[in-house]
Amino acid sequence: MSDRGRPVRGTGEGPPSPKETTAVLPNQVTRSLLGYGVLAGPFYVTVSLAQALTREGFDLTRHAWSLLSNGDLGWIQITNFVLTGLMVLAAATGLHRALPDTPWVARLVGVYGASLIAAGALRADPGLGFPAGTPAGPGAVSWHGIGHLAAGSIGFLCVIAACVVVGRRFARDGRRGLARYSYTSGALFLAGFVGIASGNSAPALTLGFVAAVLVIWAWLATVSIHLYRATPPC
Repeated sequence: MSDRGRPVRGTGEGPPSPKETTAVLPNQVTRSLLGYGVLAGPFYVTVSLAQALTREGFDLTRHAWSLLSNGDLGWIQITNFVLTGLMVLAAATGLHRALPDTPWVARLVGVYGASLIAAGALRADPGLGFPAGTPAGPGAVSWHGIGHLAAGSIGFLCVIAACVVVGRRFARDGRRGLARYSYTSGALFLAGFVGIASGNSAPALTLGFVAAVLVIWAWLATVSIHLYRATPPC
């Protein structure tokens, strides 16, 4: 201690200096942002499944989750899309901070997050008998229905590309298991997307896409957890 009780620098006494504080905060912010990559998937899946299992006329083997945006309770799925998209955007920011030398990861995941928000704003067209009272066929196509499909397609292709970019990064770092996992996740999601994009509402294709969605959310959570652990708390 110096005279009059003033702490001597380097003793650990007294409040941290601004320089010390700013040295700690960036990693804490990065870890917090990556946490949204873990939360986004469970949040989206839980809200979607809760509706799918309780809303009249919805059939998990025939109806895509986007159809939940219709009807009196459609606002729930619309809000689900928007909030999930915001979480993915936050995770993309965390990915940018954790992988500054691989900027395309954050860009591609960020587009996926933006596409989820757009998918909420551009409501999917009702069809295939949902909501209750809707004709059993595919239904009329509106401008916002086309926008919903376009937003989803762009987002899906970007997250598939993100799997490839992350896989290459992990392979370069010698993490071959994570690299294979990333490549496989992208391939499985691509297969599910191609199946549902065919327009065939066969149960196998509909459920296959649901499984693909679960795969891609698990991928984002896995990557976020890995980078979270690799980022020291201070």
